[in-house]
Amino acid sequence: MQDSSEYNSVPLSTGQTEKPSAPAPFEPKVVAFCCTYCAYTAADLAGAMRLEYPPNVRVVQVLCTGKVEVEWLLRAFEEGADAVYVAGCALGDCHFLEGNLQGMRTVAYAKQLLAEVGLEPERLEFFHIPASAGVLFAQRAQQMTERAKQLGPNPFRSKRSLVEGRKLSLPPDPHPPLPPAQFGRRITAQTQDK
Repeated sequence: MQDSSEYNSVPLSTGQTEKPSAPAPFEPKVVAFCCTYCAYTAADLAGAMRLEYPPNVRVVQVLCTGKVEVEWLLRAFEEGADAVYVAGCALGDCHFLEGNLQGMRTVAYAKQLLAEVGLEPERLEFFHIPASAGVLFAQRAQQMTERAKQLGPNPFRSKRSLVEGRKLSLPPDPHPPLPPAQFGRRITAQTQDK
């Protein structure tokens, strides 16, 4: 009878065997939608100051948080993000007057939708980060990463990865592409007769 450890071992090229390694610890994917004038500038400042924040935070620059759509936030979760935050100007300091107020309303509505589909609303947050607050940007990135670790992996991520190629399959295009353009005069039977 063979030892059961032989079935769980991986042969090496030198003839030795090694136990399979434990699965990698959970590293969350965090998406940050940052306004150009404040939060994105703070992220740039954090980099210039060489402040460390988790490398799994993906920053998406938007002109204003008032332009962030609910669909973008939900799509980030659908694509596998474990946490998402929107970062904008301080109250009363928006370059577009009330863009950050609109962004806050958008995030609040998206939180309601997340709760309806069974995902924790705590995975989504809105932060006010002034342009001069690189340290605050790094803290918020760390905070959302820790929150995502506490909440665990996005349950939609595992369902999403089962779809072929990790992308949604698209229905066939009902409109075939146009034929390639041909430059010059079109030759027809009528023009050849002349």
